[in-house]
Amino acid sequence: MSSDKNRRQKIELYGQAAELLTAALERFPREMWQYRSPMDSWTIHEIIIHITDSEANSFVRCRRFIAEPGQSLMAYDENQWAKALDYHKLDVDTAVALFKWLRQSSYELIQTVPDGVWQNETYHPENGQMSFDDWLETYSRHVPDHIAQMERIYEAWKNVSG
Repeated sequence: MSSDKNRRQKIELYGQAAELLTAALERFPREMWQYRSPMDSWTIHEIIIHITDSEANSFVRCRRFIAEPGQSLMAYDENQWAKALDYHKLDVDTAVALFKWLRQSSYELIQTVPDGVWQNETYHPENGQMSFDDWLETYSRHVPDHIAQMERIYEAWKNVSG
């Protein structure tokens, strides 16, 4: 059971994110996407925009790991972005389309990198030294984790909306 097999599974999960997100969004009525659960500080609408902003950062980080190992990554304050960019005024359909493009582009790229590249490291201001494998671990789980969050928000909405 090599780490190569584990990496391959993570790459495939990473590549399935757009399908997983699209299928999840079809389960949640759009009229509840603005609902803010008392148990969660974000709405489904905000999560969708966040996923895309995160993916834009991931897109650059992926390429930095490959092309410029050892260089620092940019950190960002996701809550400040949501507030300052007024996520509720941004179009979710545009965000989902951009997410799909960004994710597909990186998915195609990471399937072609030589094995040694996965040990490349960079410095993240919040997480310290990270390997390219760490990047894959983070972003292969990012969308599934947020889908689980959306499911919790949806369940809370159903409980208050009758």
